[in-house]
Amino acid sequence: MADYRLFGAETSPYSLKVRSALRYKGIAFDWIARSASNEAEFRKHALTPTVPLLISPAGTVQDSTLILTQLEASHPEPAARPEEAASQALSLILEDYADEWLNKCMFQQRWGQQPDRDAAAMRVLIQLNDGKKPRAFKAPARQIATRMLARLSLVGAEAENAPTLESSYRRFALRLNTHLQNHLFIFGGRPSAADFAIAAQFQQMLTDPTPGSWLKEKAPFVAAWCEHMEDPKASGPYLPLSELEATLLPVFEGEVARTYLPWAHANAASASREKKKFSVTLDDGLFEQATQAYAARAFNGVRGAIAGRMNDPALSAFLDAAGARSFFVRAPANT
Repeated sequence: MADYRLFGAETSPYSLKVRSALRYKGIAFDWIARSASNEAEFRKHALTPTVPLLISPAGTVQDSTLILTQLEASHPEPAARPEEAASQALSLILEDYADEWLNKCMFQQRWGQQPDRDAAAMRVLIQLNDGKKPRAFKAPARQIATRMLARLSLVGAEAENAPTLESSYRRFALRLNTHLQNHLFIFGGRPSAADFAIAAQFQQMLTDPTPGSWLKEKAPFVAAWCEHMEDPKASGPYLPLSELEATLLPVFEGEVARTYLPWAHANAASASREKKKFSVTLDDGLFEQATQAYAARAFNGVRGAIAGRMNDPALSAFLDAAGARSFFVRAPANT
């Protein structure tokens, strides 16, 4: 038995995020696909009913961002953290974008439409059944689909928000596709937390009929990068931000600063006032959903980390150019 054991699921982007990081770090680990046969063991270690769950010499952790931070501290080579303060900050922003916003897009595409919902329900059912399709599958697959459809509103992926989420992930994918035409990873020759997080969400979309077909046709470099991110290898150093900015800035200016940052800012303000729901006007229209406390804590953590780096002129200039600086130099406004 390896010192590291990862309970996860092929249908969980956060599981793939952690698995990719473990592989990149060259850490021997046991991959345990969560299923009915190991549910009792999972529950012995889990504090919440979600994967990933990593058991390691440092303890048991279920938060993917915290896991990556701990792996970087305990296994600094090969590095998964850019040297420049500005790139470090941008990686944090992109990781949170993937975890808290791009995940909404993935969730909506998977469970908010057909044929994606039925196909995903069957994959989940087979996973829970130890990789085998049960003889009586129609009723349990339908139950899974119904349960996940009901969860759309909990993450802000209900039908009213679907057009915004669809146009959002497509804008992001197209801009990232342009960037990846000239770079193996987002920040140069080796991956960062941003790569692990974003690729994991798109890897999920690539398994779903509707977004998968679109990504393969319209964003082939993203699709190829996702395949490489299953077991990434460093091929060189991180590049200076000045060599990345021409194609990285449009990713932020054209998408991140237009959707995720206004949404995260409004959600954090709503959480601070203990409101149950909030709305924010994005470029694509009004976006309304239930307040997400965990996402608010995550964004506040990113804000704090960015604030400590705002005296870096390269970061300040980049965020100014992206129209994003204001989200990191003031407290969340009342919404």
